[in-house]
Amino acid sequence: MEKYIELAKSFGVDHVVAVRPEHIVFDDRTLLKCMFGCSDWGKGCTCPSRAGALSLADYERMLRKYRTVLIIHSTDKKIAQKASFEVERTAYLDGDALAFSMSDCALCADCAGRAGEACRNVKMARPAFHSVGIDVFATAKKLGLPLKALRDVNEPQNWYAAVWLDS
Repeated sequence: MEKYIELAKSFGVDHVVAVRPEHIVFDDRTLLKCMFGCSDWGKGCTCPSRAGALSLADYERMLRKYRTVLIIHSTDKKIAQKASFEVERTAYLDGDALAFSMSDCALCADCAGRAGEACRNVKMARPAFHSVGIDVFATAKKLGLPLKALRDVNEPQNWYAAVWLDS
């Protein structure tokens, strides 16, 4: 696990924590924040509103089967996502065929889904925590990681990515 933690850190992330899936707080009310607060609802390529999306219960059932979750925190969304992709790729090459990264998507400046088009990066686009029923605030608090509601748009944001591993 130390190899993956150091790999994520090499991207300049702020924190990396390895936990068991039972440390992740699932709460299906997170979908309410997606439905009534996200401008991508019904448009984003990784949005839970898209046709054929799994239910939150399905996501939780599948994610709880992993052994370890590497939580990656950064104040830069792209850095968090890049670090999670590289850890997923490395774990896969190391034999963890089901390694799976998640993060708020920062691949495209303008999401194709917002224009009603297909995802341009379908092999890399991943769902955000909250869109699969994970309470990011409760999980960060439980793990002692920084996250708070922003009172000003100029405050630094905290972004979280994860890599779900069978190791």
